Amino acid sequence: MVTTQEARPTAPSSPRSRPPARSAGGPSAGSRALVLLAESWRPAAVLLALFAVWWFVAWRELVPAYLVPSPGAVAETMAAEWPMLLEHTWVTTLETIVGFVLAAVIGVAAAVLLVYSRTAEKSLYPLILFAQVIPKIAIAPILVVWFGFGMTPKIVLAVLIAFFPVVVSAVAGLRSVDPELLEMSATMGASRWKTFRKIRFPGALPQLMSGLKVAVTLAVVGAVVGEFVGADRGLGYVLLLASGNLDAPLLFADLILMSLIGVVLFVLVEVLERLLIPWHASRRGNLALATV
Repeated sequence: MVTTQEARPTAPSSPRSRPPARSAGGPSAGSRALVLLAESWRPAAVLLALFAVWWFVAWRELVPAYLVPSPGAVAETMAAEWPMLLEHTWVTTLETIVGFVLAAVIGVAAAVLLVYSRTAEKSLYPLILFAQVIPKIAIAPILVVWFGFGMTPKIVLAVLIAFFPVVVSAVAGLRSVDPELLEMSATMGASRWKTFRKIRFPGALPQLMSGLKVAVTLAVVGAVVGEFVGADRGLGYVLLLASGNLDAPLLFADLILMSLIGVVLFVLVEVLERLLIPWHASRRGNLALATV
């Protein structure tokens, strides 16, 4: 004989047994700090290892000091020449930022034109590719002749170098939008501008931001190359002076500052990417990738 057991009402769980409620404001500052630490300890360890190798080579004098100075000599030179280095760093940074912003604006505008106009694509895209393969160091003297020895030729060179990755990534992003979304937008009577603002441009942001991160580092290269040819200010100018005088500590200090400019600008674009596309899979996967 089968007996049934009466269902008894379940007692309410105690406050201790309940899972802690999540705050509506997102992850706490502590969790964000842990994620940042998990993402940064590996590159910090690599930099520390490289610094240790550098210190060991200089300490054991495996390479002459005029080729590889000690970290202490570089630090002393950077401290002694800091006002001068800071002035030239600001010049190079300004040239890089202006060149990058112009390259981003012009590149996105050119990409929109290429995507929406078949005639413009057939006419301009081969010319853009042709301009990209020309060595920029070869046209730097021409820019100096055209625009003089001021900041203009350096900015123009930074734009020319950073322009191509912006165009390519923006074109790829604008074309990667789901055609069904575009058809649905046209069916609902949306204008081209509204479709671009609501569908095409947001969908192109992941690839566009990747191109911008490449472009911002290339803009630093363009500004420095322009300073090589004709300038009396900037880190490229200091690099030529240090190289001509065989001043290895000043040369290394200058290279470190150049690298810091590129790294800081790259991080700023990365932060902008996190603000613009927090919904993208690459943003959601950062925590999982950091724990691998």
